[in-house]
Amino acid sequence: MKLIVDAQLPVKLCEILNQIGLESIHVDELPKGDETPDLEITEFADRENLIVVTKDFDFYHSNMTLGKPKKLFLITTGNLKNKQLFDLFRNNSLIIKNALERSSFIELSNDGITEHK
Repeated sequence: MKLIVDAQLPVKLCEILNQIGLESIHVDELPKGDETPDLEITEFADRENLIVVTKDFDFYHSNMTLGKPKKLFLITTGNLKNKQLFDLFRNNSLIIKNALERSSFIELSNDGITEHK
């Protein structure tokens, strides 16, 4: 299981994800970097079988209406300091890993992890 982290999330999140056993890349690593359009991120993610990690609700709407990206990890915590966001990932790492294995769409909120069917 491999993830691609969208532009509005910090690059350091990839380091945190890798530390908890979730291989990840940031969109900054793509040829257009953080200027990569959502559609190109979606196409790349689906072609490479990546899970899109994002705060961008455009991906949510695309997933709900078109089924793309195929796998989505939506962050709905609102504005948090990076340390708080990283701690949420660290503290919920096992739950996140299990949810990503079972579901094609999961959500991380301040209340925890929700798996959507």
